[in-house]
Amino acid sequence: MTAYFPPEETDDLVAELAYHDEPRNLSEIMPLLDKLWDQIWYNRHQNLAYKIEVGEVGIIDEYNPKEHQRTVVRSVWEGALASARRMEEKWPGELGPWDDFEWGMLSGKMSALRWVLGEDWDSTLDT
Repeated sequence: MTAYFPPEETDDLVAELAYHDEPRNLSEIMPLLDKLWDQIWYNRHQNLAYKIEVGEVGIIDEYNPKEHQRTVVRSVWEGALASARRMEEKWPGELGPWDDFEWGMLSGKMSALRWVLGEDWDSTLDT
């Protein structure tokens, strides 16, 4: 016995099965990944700047491994400030601030792109 499917149902099914997206080229992915990297780095930098401002993190002259989560070396911080200024020039108006949802979207996009390019899930959010 042959099943009968009304044309309106089969047309939709055929269209869905025939639909095909071409994968994006690396030349299209890499600029987006670079931008996401910069945006996420900048946001993390701003969070550290806030922690320094309110005294949660101190600036020190020499690295101390016992204090590494509560301090930042002055020369490293000065380099980070210069990098942040370059990011502000490179991406005017595109560096946040973001709410939790937007922050999650940026992180998810970067993670997915890096995974597609061959990185392990556990390292796809490293910046």
